[in-house]
Amino acid sequence: MTPTRDMLEVFENQFPDRDYTIEITCPEFTSVCPKTGQPDFGTLVFTYIPDRTCVELKSLKLYLQKFRNEGIFYEHVTNRILDDLVAVLAPRKASLTAHFTPRGGISSRIISEYIRKM
Repeated sequence: MTPTRDMLEVFENQFPDRDYTIEITCPEFTSVCPKTGQPDFGTLVFTYIPDRTCVELKSLKLYLQKFRNEGIFYEHVTNRILDDLVAVLAPRKASLTAHFTPRGGISSRIISEYIRKM
């Protein structure tokens, strides 16, 4: 099953008038390299300033688990996850840092950012 943003659930932010930061670390992210078919392992750090809603963590976990069999490049998966989270949350600001473990002596860190335009 391909991960889709409709898997992500939200709940009402009880402090919508205050800017505060939520940081979520997912140290066991896995996907598949579309060229080699080998598994990719990484740590995702999602940071956001919520507006009206916050992401429900169990739904986020289940959404991320769906990438385990998805053939997708680092850059694509990082931006796709951030796009999906922004679409369901409509945060004031958000970023996703994906740090993938070394493969062939090279590690990658992809940083994607979103800032709501006023």
